[in-house]
Amino acid sequence: MNVQEIGEQGLLKLVQSFCPPDFVGDDAAVLTTHPGRSLVITTDVLIDGVHFSDQTTSAADAGWRAAAANLSDLAAMGATPLGITVGLGLPGNTPVAWVEELYRGLTECLNQYETSIVGGDLCRSPVLFIAITAFGEAAPNQLIRRSTARSGDAIVATGIHGASKAGLELLLHPALGEALSESDRALLIHAHQRPKPRLDVVEWLWAEGRGQGEGSEGAIQTDAQHLIPLASPSSLASPSSYSSLPSQIAGMDSSDGLADAIVQICRASGVGAIIDRSQIPLPSALQQWVGTEQALDWALYGGEDFELILCLPLTWAQALVQRLGKGAAIIGTITEDPAVWLVDATGNQPDQPLTLERGFQHFSG
Repeated sequence: MNVQEIGEQGLLKLVQSFCPPDFVGDDAAVLTTHPGRSLVITTDVLIDGVHFSDQTTSAADAGWRAAAANLSDLAAMGATPLGITVGLGLPGNTPVAWVEELYRGLTECLNQYETSIVGGDLCRSPVLFIAITAFGEAAPNQLIRRSTARSGDAIVATGIHGASKAGLELLLHPALGEALSESDRALLIHAHQRPKPRLDVVEWLWAEGRGQGEGSEGAIQTDAQHLIPLASPSSLASPSSYSSLPSQIAGMDSSDGLADAIVQICRASGVGAIIDRSQIPLPSALQQWVGTEQALDWALYGGEDFELILCLPLTWAQALVQRLGKGAAIIGTITEDPAVWLVDATGNQPDQPLTLERGFQHFSG
């Protein structure tokens, strides 16, 4: 067999068999360095023609996106960034100005989060690639894992989905979106070229969020198939009435799509989920452009929105959504049944299973 025949998920299982099981399976690896602190490490490789191209991404934007992708993995683990190293493979005819702009984009993103480039490597290569290793730090009890979702947890999307895919389509096919205003077109393209890792969410969870934890009614009620309407954020009790932060929050980032993140969390936790299609936050400009169904498909399977998908008790979820504001939403609940369903509370659309197969997979042909 070759790698295309076993696919990305099969290849991941193969290479992960060579690693200690406690170190793989999340958005980053965790090493205990000394009591009370953990080192969080993630590596991401971006290839010219696969992850970026001259048609869609300037050198500066490629640098920004490379940094953002790695910082997003740290955010998905609940870690604070410390620094990154950059491995760069270059064909000999690469313009020096391109390299300079790449590093300008890297540092523009990193400077937003007080993070630096602390080393790396350069080599000649037949194809241009960027390989980044990012280092972060977290207290062991503040790590976010994929494997700790519990039945009854609320599922939070920290921002809108589908915008990056829309921006990519506009860059690949400039004639599309004639009905869009210039400002809406620019917003969608910016979402693709300059995504923002949600380290602000981590800061809230471990700082401002302290003392705003789960209340006594922390589970979303569901029947066998559908969500029962949630309490509105305006009904929240005062922060002083909450208990402490739950010991574990499950989650990951949505870089490979919203559906991918939900399914991966459920698989790792041995649970399922019910997702209310009407609660998925979509860009209004996108719905006006391609319609709700296409916008929903891009939100679920388009990828590269770099938001966080978190599973936590209901009152915590409501407090987080209220803090983050427009774009953040409670989109569903974790269930004991291991199936993952997209449902329509109005009954106008049939229930649909969410799968990994419809999202982007390396080696999928």
